[in-house]
Amino acid sequence: MNKTEQALETDSHSPNDGGQPKQKRDYPGALVVVEGIDGSGKSTQLYLLRRWLELNKYKVHFTEWNSSPLVASATSRGKKERMLTPTTFSMIHAADFADRCERQIIPLLSAGYLVLADRYLYTGIARDGARGMPVDWVRSLYGFAPKPDLTFYFRGSVEVSLRRILGGRSQLSYHEAGMDMGFSLNPIESFRIFQGRIQQQYDAMVEGDGFVQIDALKPVADQQEQVRQVVESRIDLSKFAPNRGER
Repeated sequence: MNKTEQALETDSHSPNDGGQPKQKRDYPGALVVVEGIDGSGKSTQLYLLRRWLELNKYKVHFTEWNSSPLVASATSRGKKERMLTPTTFSMIHAADFADRCERQIIPLLSAGYLVLADRYLYTGIARDGARGMPVDWVRSLYGFAPKPDLTFYFRGSVEVSLRRILGGRSQLSYHEAGMDMGFSLNPIESFRIFQGRIQQQYDAMVEGDGFVQIDALKPVADQQEQVRQVVESRIDLSKFAPNRGER
């Protein structure tokens, strides 16, 4: 039995566990996750955290949502041809996540890395819930996933997020704006509705899933200072610094 199988074998959910990620830890690594609506600034904050850790020579691995090469072509075609229903969205994103979890996340946690995830299973729950899928069912799709050691939720304003996105490009993407749901024929209004629904889903997870909430409207430097302080207080970084003597 390989390390990945060992990490999964003893942590299966019971029927009454509410679809929570697995609690048991039998690996030396740690998992830090960032979540938030599109345009919340979470990716910028994770990048800054990652660079800080890398410059200090910590063993770090970065992974991001919807990036499995195994599933990429199917996802791309489904989005391009607008073939994805809320159910197929759930299934294809869960398949992408499962592949990354099996090939990247669990092996690297087992190898003693600090894994940084730009979006985790909570993205699937929030987006699928916003598309009307039963949240308990969506959670069950991710029942194999390790529980993060730390999850940051960057909560801001839908209007601010919208301005940030449109400040960098001329238009919203079809699925980013939730146009597949028929909320509105106007992409901007559809974005407001869809991302607002996603934010409601995140808000409902804060307490139960132990999110550390960050005010995404604060200056970038202030947010990063808070993120680093929380990481240092909650994660034993000494475990990820094999070359400490060289610093």
